Amino acid sequence: MPVVILGLLVGGGILIVFIGLSASKPIDPVQARLTQLGAIQARNLEELELQAPFLERTMRPLVGRLSHASSRVTSASSADTMEKRLALAGNPGDMRIADWLGVKALVAVATGVILFLIFSVLAGASILYAAFVAVIGLIIGYLLPEFWLGGQIKKRKKVILKMIPDTLDLLTISVRAGLGFDAALAKVVEKLPGPLTDEFRRALAEVRVGKARREALRDMVPRTNVQPLSNFIGAIIQAETLGVSISKVLQVQSEQLRIERRQRAEEMAAKAPIKMLFPLVGCIFPALFVVILGPAIIQIAKTFSSGQIPK
Repeated sequence: MPVVILGLLVGGGILIVFIGLSASKPIDPVQARLTQLGAIQARNLEELELQAPFLERTMRPLVGRLSHASSRVTSASSADTMEKRLALAGNPGDMRIADWLGVKALVAVATGVILFLIFSVLAGASILYAAFVAVIGLIIGYLLPEFWLGGQIKKRKKVILKMIPDTLDLLTISVRAGLGFDAALAKVVEKLPGPLTDEFRRALAEVRVGKARREALRDMVPRTNVQPLSNFIGAIIQAETLGVSISKVLQVQSEQLRIERRQRAEEMAAKAPIKMLFPLVGCIFPALFVVILGPAIIQIAKTFSSGQIPK
């Protein structure tokens, strides 16, 4: 009897599940999508703002206020210089002039406040002296981001300079395989990630919206400021103007850039011994002197301290 009752219960459960599944209506994908869009639109502005990252919700408004205050005391020439430097650095964090001014002002205020608290609270200095140090901290904090930006510019130039030969080889192979110059650039952008391909991607986008190719390529020069790339772009523009075969120009430029890269490597190898001289003199030689002359100096000191001068 228990086995029969258990079998009836299992069979009844399976029957109920089957009836429920057969009675359920199929979900209309269009209706489901409309319901989802309605739920999204029903969210208020506060919920949408809370979905943003915490730093973006807190720091961006503060940076915006500080940038508005800094822009009042920034001249047009300084703004142009900042814009050029940001372009050379690849616009890190998609920052524009206003964002960069806000970051500099924020770092300056933070540095001044930290130095004021250190000298007034921890060091116990007077308020006047702490305020003077805080003013110096404001100046230093305002200049610190410029040093970081300069490092980013040098790093980006170095990466672009290293990428040029390989990029030009792939471009030459693509053109000689039958692709047009724009299609070859698109292939390079697809295969080689990096700051140089980002510039080529921007140039292709400008060409697609109607800008002349020579103008799009010429605009890459002030955004990179790398001499081999400038020479390459000048050769491409000249070949397009004179009607010379681009594949031959690319082949010549590729060979020339590889020769220049080998020469730069030889130059760096020649500078290596001179650069190694400073750590040798400053670190290794003093340690050797201590190990070699240390016991002798100790013995001489003991001899003079005991008053027994050897004859």
